[in-house]
Amino acid sequence: MPRPTTARICLGTFTVVVSTVALLAVSGAAGVLEVTVLVGFALTLGTLVTLLPRSTAARRGVSGSAPSPKPAPGSAPAGHGYARQR
Repeated sequence: MPRPTTARICLGTFTVVVSTVALLAVSGAAGVLEVTVLVGFALTLGTLVTLLPRSTAARRGVSGSAPSPKPAPGSAPAGHGYARQR
């Protein structure tokens, strides 16, 4: 199993914090047991977000956009015409 990246750990942490705040705000839990259950659920959700593999398309490096066209031979890249001198 590959190790989670820093970005995945940050996403999992963000998920824990946001889901905890949202669950506590929506549920109106006041007891210690109720709050503990909600925090445990949010922690489980954040752990799943961190550890579950990404989608198949993301693993293969497939993006949703079409590939950019290749420039014609001998032409300067867009925005760099000023660097070309004759």
